[in-house]
Amino acid sequence: MHEMTKGANIGLAALSEDTGSVIVSLSWSSAAGAGDADVSVLLLGGDGRVRSDADFFFYNNPASPDGSVQLLGKTPTGSGSEDRISLDLTAMPADVDRAVLAASQYGDARFGELDDLRLTLSDRAGEALLGYTIAGASTESAFLFGELYRRGEEWKFRAIGQGYETGLAGLATDFGIDVDDASEDAPVEEGAGQTETTGQASVGQAVSAAEVAVRPDGAPEAAAAGAAPPAGATVPRARRPRTAKKKVTLPRAEKKSLAENDSWRTARLFPAGSLKSDREREGRATSVLLSVMAEVPEFGRRLTAGFGAPAGRMQTFTEVALPHGDGPRRPDGVIRVERAGKLWTALVETKTNGNALRSEQVQNYLDIAARRGYEAVITLSNDVALEGRPLVQVKTDGRRKHKVVLWHLSWAEVTYQAQTLIRHEGVGNAAHAWLLQELLHYLQHENSGCHGFQNMGPAWVPVRNGIDTETLCRGDERAVEVVESWERLIRQVCLRLGGELGQKALPVQRGRRGTDPHARRTVLADRLCDEGRLSAELRVDGAPGVLALTADLRTGKLRTSIDTPVPDGSYPLTSAKRLIRLLAKAPADLHVETLVEGDNGPRGTLERLRPEPADLLPKRGAAITGFRLSLFKGMGATRGSAASGFIRSVDEAVDQFYANVVAHLPAFERRPAPTT
Repeated sequence: MHEMTKGANIGLAALSEDTGSVIVSLSWSSAAGAGDADVSVLLLGGDGRVRSDADFFFYNNPASPDGSVQLLGKTPTGSGSEDRISLDLTAMPADVDRAVLAASQYGDARFGELDDLRLTLSDRAGEALLGYTIAGASTESAFLFGELYRRGEEWKFRAIGQGYETGLAGLATDFGIDVDDASEDAPVEEGAGQTETTGQASVGQAVSAAEVAVRPDGAPEAAAAGAAPPAGATVPRARRPRTAKKKVTLPRAEKKSLAENDSWRTARLFPAGSLKSDREREGRATSVLLSVMAEVPEFGRRLTAGFGAPAGRMQTFTEVALPHGDGPRRPDGVIRVERAGKLWTALVETKTNGNALRSEQVQNYLDIAARRGYEAVITLSNDVALEGRPLVQVKTDGRRKHKVVLWHLSWAEVTYQAQTLIRHEGVGNAAHAWLLQELLHYLQHENSGCHGFQNMGPAWVPVRNGIDTETLCRGDERAVEVVESWERLIRQVCLRLGGELGQKALPVQRGRRGTDPHARRTVLADRLCDEGRLSAELRVDGAPGVLALTADLRTGKLRTSIDTPVPDGSYPLTSAKRLIRLLAKAPADLHVETLVEGDNGPRGTLERLRPEPADLLPKRGAAITGFRLSLFKGMGATRGSAASGFIRSVDEAVDQFYANVVAHLPAFERRPAPTT
């Protein structure tokens, strides 16, 4: 990989023959686990300014209609998070001269609080071509990482590393974006269309879904309550005039049924009740998913952009016979995308109902793809891939010039993408929304076999027994397996929670970038042996803090908690009373602890504190830094390796805590920024 220095530039053709589509990753880490940023992309003309506000891509405007730009969202890494952008350079409009790659921080946060600011650019096959690390960040709240620009027929990259203390607003203004400074009390024109909410999220029915309104130029106009604005932005309370029909989302609440009684079942486009064997489940799931991908462009592009597929016409196929060795092989599916007369092809291997992928089978498909000039093999199963831990072991023949990339997709991620589109972001028309709704219903049906990670693995029972009998020793590989299963479960919880809320949810992983994933898991496994606890932290956009989850295998208790700060300059008793008011509908057994610097503060249950909020005040007038709110729940008693009560109890604990506690706390404050 070519390492860049500030101001340096290089032609992409000199690094790879396959740079028609590239993936740019902006990454960072935080020792505290609380820092984060959002990426944005600006397309500039020859004058160095955007052609229109539609050339500004950020969280509320994640993709261009022509597929040339798509924000793929964040993924956790071993030491932080990585925000990825798909850029199809072959689809870039001819009058676009540059694509500027930027990131911005939330509120009063600064990039000096983050570590390891880095940009990585990969080709269509996923091979990292260049990297650029920004050093010396301090008070900046926005950064230009780099830019892709044309020189004749060639695209080149330049490392910039320019910071802005004025945040996203200052950055956007420099490139000709109209910054909307309308006040929250701006009047709404009579008769103008308004954003409609899609109903409430099922996590306690506490959070409204977000929607994106679209102007004729393609730029987002306003977001409904619950939408996460770009870093540093707030959404005006007043609804603004609309100039075009919004994208279509479906309400969560179903219309009143016309059935005579509950035994009448609604007709479904994709029925799942008659499925009996694993083969039937795999075949049906593959056909259902691939057909919806081909018919709903937003959905198909969302799933394939991260695999290096171009934006173009997509067709999908099932049970295709391909010659190999003594007889033909039949992958579960084939995806083909055509753009400018060129084809991108991926073979698909599907598993459902917790069945594991087989290395020999995947290896055969990789060999077939290499010989036929296909670009990728995509595996799809209930399992969740981990960094540094491939799901199947395969060999790559380095003598072959043509590269085939192996990608993995979990059913939980497919469900998340479908939920995000139909509940929060919207799709092009009502028929597409209905198709996604039918797909989502199928995936969530108990008989589909597409239920995500549900198996803690064969090491789960021995490890729990070893903790009970205090015979589990450091260095036991079974403890590492349990830590890996726990990490998969937490990633799936984030996908499910993010899909329900319409907010980004990511696991927090503390540590320095470059730490070996296996070494990190070994440390956590040794801690499990010593303490008997599994711990995780989740960062959800808009939440007032990091959500912590601890499973104590010795006591059989799950603890969910969050630390919420006190407002600056507030009186201690005022802060305590305000917190109790906010938690009026929270469970009576919620534990509340006052956080005091260098000391343990008062604590008690909400039931006891409601009549006497002053009991939260520390002695001797010590300064309060915040409050810790915790709920305790029993873990599932089932100790089998299959879909256990433990996994269900983790899901329920997170859902209940978010709906009954976190949703009632004030959202994380964000600084005003441009709204196009």
